[in-house]
Amino acid sequence: MIRRRTGLALPALLLARPALSISADGMTQGGLVRGRVAPGTRLALDGKPIRVGPGGEYAFGFGRDHAAEATLTVTSPGGRPEAQRLAIARRDWPVQRITGLPPSQVTPDPEALRRIAAERERLAAARATDSARTDFAAAFLLPAHGRISGVFGSQRILNGEPRQPHFGFDIAAPTGTPIVAIAAGGVVLAAEFFFFGRLTVIDHGHGVNSLYAHMSAQDVAEGERVAAGQRIGAIGATGRVTGPHLHFGLSWYSTWLDAQPVLPPVTG
Repeated sequence: MIRRRTGLALPALLLARPALSISADGMTQGGLVRGRVAPGTRLALDGKPIRVGPGGEYAFGFGRDHAAEATLTVTSPGGRPEAQRLAIARRDWPVQRITGLPPSQVTPDPEALRRIAAERERLAAARATDSARTDFAAAFLLPAHGRISGVFGSQRILNGEPRQPHFGFDIAAPTGTPIVAIAAGGVVLAAEFFFFGRLTVIDHGHGVNSLYAHMSAQDVAEGERVAAGQRIGAIGATGRVTGPHLHFGLSWYSTWLDAQPVLPPVTG
């Protein structure tokens, strides 16, 4: 059965195959796609194999600047591979200008750059986790309450200097506001980084992971199993910030995704 949560249209080839369940709202740049196929089905996105769980659960995603099309290859148990063309909706990204940051946080010195490079490697290793857990298939919870102060995909201008796009979703709230896990999973990183400040990364299975940054407190440690809705820390202003907020990131392996469409509405 096909689940349709928005007005986005699915390709006709997908609609003609009831064995493939796919979320329509993920067919866009930055989109997370979750669904089910018959157990034993094999999937590949643009030639890259996709994990399929014992109940047929799967997930994949499209980056901020993904091309207009992708190819999903579906091989039913005992069947032949069938290639399906997916149309990926293009999005227009806003520009966000942020001022008042310490110059060292915009243009780090050589020592800080070495630290940043090492931290990027640690984060990349955590996000590359490829576990068989299927916690990603459950409905996600809101990680914190507050107001939206930053959105995914925006082009950042920091102290007047262009920088890379924003790959998270920001919720501003007072220091100490609880942060909870959006779904069950395993903590694969708990550390303090130059830009992210105190951060925690949780693996939800099949490459889907969530990141919580700028925390004032971390309540879980690496290797710990967490439940959906469990408090994992508190909002803070550590790292590169102009005020207390949660930078929340969602990704499929190394591909950053827009979390806002798959989370409940933000409330103050």
